[in-house]
Amino acid sequence: MIIRGRLNVYPREVEEIIMKHKAVSMVAVIGVSDDEKVEEIKVFVVLNQGATTTTEELITYTKSHIAAYKYARIIELTEALPMSATGKILKKELRKL
Repeated sequence: MIIRGRLNVYPREVEEIIMKHKAVSMVAVIGVSDDEKVEEIKVFVVLNQGATTTTEELITYTKSHIAAYKYARIIELTEALPMSATGKILKKELRKL
């Protein structure tokens, strides 16, 4: 759970919204430290092969599909996400980036 401005945000909820975007293949949501809001929502996105989009487009898309305090303000496009041998996304590794 991410605490943003004293409100709870569940990463799974944000991930499900972003996964509905046609260009998105994989997504992982984590909380990062933010002095003003306690935590900020950060999203790592892997695009489908051959798909193109911008972080601004993904932010706008997410903002239009979820409550204002839940949409991601920080989105990073990446080639791959760190995965375990069983295929689980290693969010601890993302926090180190």
